[in-house]
Amino acid sequence: MSAVTTTTTAVAATAAGELPQVRRRRRLSPGRRLPAARLIGPLVLVALWAAASAAGALDPGAVPAPWTVLRTAGHLWTDGTLSTDVLTSLKRAAYGFAIGLTAGVLLALASGLSRVGEALIDGTVQLNRAIPTLGLIPLFILWLGIGETFKIAIIAIVVYIPIYLNTHSALSGIDSRYVELAEVQGLSRFTFIRQVVIPGALPGFFVGLRLGVTGSWLGLVVLEQINATSGLGYMMFQAQNYGQSDVILVGLLIYGVFGLVSDSVVRIVERRVLSWRRTLSS
Repeated sequence: MSAVTTTTTAVAATAAGELPQVRRRRRLSPGRRLPAARLIGPLVLVALWAAASAAGALDPGAVPAPWTVLRTAGHLWTDGTLSTDVLTSLKRAAYGFAIGLTAGVLLALASGLSRVGEALIDGTVQLNRAIPTLGLIPLFILWLGIGETFKIAIIAIVVYIPIYLNTHSALSGIDSRYVELAEVQGLSRFTFIRQVVIPGALPGFFVGLRLGVTGSWLGLVVLEQINATSGLGYMMFQAQNYGQSDVILVGLLIYGVFGLVSDSVVRIVERRVLSWRRTLSS
């Protein structure tokens, strides 16, 4: 009877010209992704930089205009200096990152899946994390010399620590009920790692991977200004001695582009691999 009365009242209100109010559900999610969203911020900064340079608000000797930096980059690329330094820097970063990635994952698995491994590894890694990595440079120079080996070793240390920490944290955070279910199902150790451990640790691993990628570039820019004869950092150090701020900005922009591109690649891979997750970002 009440349902009939409610319907009759709604029809009467509509006939009288009074539309019933419909409560709209508030959307709390961030909304749809903007196309090329990560490029908007850098492009805005470049536009502000160009506008300030054109208006004469920036000292050209201290902060050259964007077109001056691009012209300098073209000259350096034409004479072969920039291409050689870029390839050298990429090679150092790639070797150090590969070693750090492998070490971080293996140590995290050994520590996260075994109490003995945790006792032997985790405390040592935490101690290493507490020691400033760049403070190890003098000692590594004494041990390994001033060649490429010590640079790659320092980059590997900078990379492996965040990968280990985040992967180990993800392994420790796997719900124990999944472990109990795997034991009830009689899964083998290999199957348990493949079906439970790896999917559970992947979100943390990708966070560590992004930090490791960024860390490899941060470590590289410092190392290439110490006892180096090639690379982007060496080019910037030489430009400092001659007061060439445009060359320094060329190096910084290339480092920034490398960092942004590598981080974007990791994010794309993460979205593909973790497409089964429904998160606020997705």
